[in-house]
Amino acid sequence: MSTQSYYLPKSVDEAITLMAEGGPDLFVMAGGTLAMPLINEGISKPERVMSLKRAGLNYYKQTSEVITIGATTTLTQMIAQDEIPMLKEAAKAVGGWAVRNMATIGGNLFAPPPGGDFAVALLALDAELVLRNVKGERSIPLIDFFTGFMLNSLQPGEIISEIHVPLPIGRTAYQKFGRRHENTPSIVTVAANLFFDGQRIKDAKIALNAVGPFPFRARRAEEYLVENSLTKQSIENAADLAAEEAEPFTDAIASEWYRSRMIPVIVKRTLEKLII
Repeated sequence: MSTQSYYLPKSVDEAITLMAEGGPDLFVMAGGTLAMPLINEGISKPERVMSLKRAGLNYYKQTSEVITIGATTTLTQMIAQDEIPMLKEAAKAVGGWAVRNMATIGGNLFAPPPGGDFAVALLALDAELVLRNVKGERSIPLIDFFTGFMLNSLQPGEIISEIHVPLPIGRTAYQKFGRRHENTPSIVTVAANLFFDGQRIKDAKIALNAVGPFPFRARRAEEYLVENSLTKQSIENAADLAAEEAEPFTDAIASEWYRSRMIPVIVKRTLEKLII
């Protein structure tokens, strides 16, 4: 059945009210780069569709410690900001210019692997999500948002309204590996954020994408690096630990075998960027 109703709320309050009234049958989209191919190809046939395009969530602003990003802010807008270079680099890594002009930061969190290459940068930066429904507002760390393949911790009627990203106080690096240099699906993507005290690593955040059911943090690799210095041996050990935590898969882009062998290579290349 074709779409019967289309809603274009002018505020977040109107959007969450429509969601409460429409229930789970209301199809919600932002930029449409994920949703519209499903509808156009007949994979999804929603009777009612709501777009967040004009709900007032297209913005980003900076305080002394945090950048606040509205959920429908586009990837192109993230390329224009200079406060967090890794977010600029991650935004450039997603699709071509036409996709980036439409694709939103909030929408990228719902991209099935190997998509979600902006989300992996947010994970390494310890981003936090602000979720809203008619019952109120709550905040959760992004690391707690993903619960499985195409599954998340959104409650009924909730939308992502904002993403809060602490300004990094350490060194960051981002590496996407694909079949081509530009506009290519990921085989392995790695984002790292390390805080040093002299030569010693005091805090480590390493996030991976396209090698599991959702973007994830390599906790064992992070724990290993803390209190170590960044040497050839420590990098190799951390890369091997990260590979052990991954769940590589086979798709049209790469085989499980190839992904599993490229994980430590790309983690190593990413961490090597952070050597003083």
